[in-house]
Amino acid sequence: MSRIDLNSMSLDDLKKPQKDVGKAIDGYEQKQRKEALTAAEAVAREHGFTLAELTGASIKKTKAASPPKYRHPENSDQTWTGRGRQPDWMKEAIENGHTKDEFLISPAS
Repeated sequence: MSRIDLNSMSLDDLKKPQKDVGKAIDGYEQKQRKEALTAAEAVAREHGFTLAELTGASIKKTKAASPPKYRHPENSDQTWTGRGRQPDWMKEAIENGHTKDEFLISPAS
């Protein structure tokens, strides 16, 4: 392998291989991590576990959407869960003397 005279190279010429080497190292490490994870998951499966169970990693749970609590009397498509900003139709109704309880959705019997 021939030796490169780094002292005779410009800064831009020196930075180009530095970027390429950095990318190559990152790619190599990522590939090694993936292979190690795959091997660890296979061993965990052989013993009847998931890797998350063995490492104590928490399983992310998604929040269930809140069911609507209030419904517009004339347009059943307009509902409100009772959380967050009050919808305009509810504000207008309250300003006109109605109460929120009038718009409650009755639970299924």
